[in-house]
Amino acid sequence: MLTLEWESEGLQTVGIVVIIFASLKLLHLLGLIDFSEDTVEDEMEMAAVRHRPEALELLEAQSKFTKKELQILYRGFKNECPSGAVNEETFKEIYSQFFPQGDSTTYAHFLFNAFDTDHNGSVSFEDFVMGLSILLRGTVQEKLNWAFNLYDINKDGYITKEEMLDIMKAIYDMMGKCTYPVLKEDAPRQHVETFFQKMDKNKDGVVTIDEFIESCQK
Repeated sequence: MLTLEWESEGLQTVGIVVIIFASLKLLHLLGLIDFSEDTVEDEMEMAAVRHRPEALELLEAQSKFTKKELQILYRGFKNECPSGAVNEETFKEIYSQFFPQGDSTTYAHFLFNAFDTDHNGSVSFEDFVMGLSILLRGTVQEKLNWAFNLYDINKDGYITKEEMLDIMKAIYDMMGKCTYPVLKEDAPRQHVETFFQKMDKNKDGVVTIDEFIESCQK
C-alpha cells in the first residue's frame, strides 16, 4: 500500500514515487507484467516471439533490460498497441484506472510528454523501454534527471514556480479527496514555496538541474 506523507519534508520526491508505481501499473495494464508469483520466470520459458533483432539488440545495449526481457516487453507492447506506439489518450485511460478516486488527466499529460522524448505525439516501444529502464533500474541521479525533465514542462532547462505548481496540482488532483491527511486548498502553493526555499540556492526564482539534483541527494 502506497502511503504519501504530504506534509513531510520529502514532498519533492512524491512525483518520482508516483511515476515509478504508476509505471508498474502501466506495464500491468498493458499486459506486459503480472504481479502473481513466478510470472516472469514462466514468461521467460515461453517461445521466442517475433521481433526486430537489430532494434532489440540496440535497446539491450542502451537499456538495463536483458534481451529476453525486451522480447517479453515487445510482445506485450505489440499485442496491446498494434500500431507500435501509445498515444496520449491511452495514457490518460490507464491512469484513470490507477487513480479512480481523482482526476489523473493533467498528470498523465505531463507524464506522457516526459516519455515522448522526440515530442511527436506518441510513445514508441523504444521511448517506453528507455523511460522504464531509468525509472525501474536507473541510478538515483538518472531518476532525478528524468524527474527534472518531467517538472520542466516547457523544456527550457529550468523549473519555475509556475511549472512546479502545475505539477503539484496535477498530483493532488490525481490522488483525489481520499488523501490523508485532508489537504487544504492552498497546500500545493505552500509546498511549492517550501520546495523553492530548499532548492533555489541562488534565489533567482528558478531551479536548475544542478540545484535540483544536489538538493534531492541531500
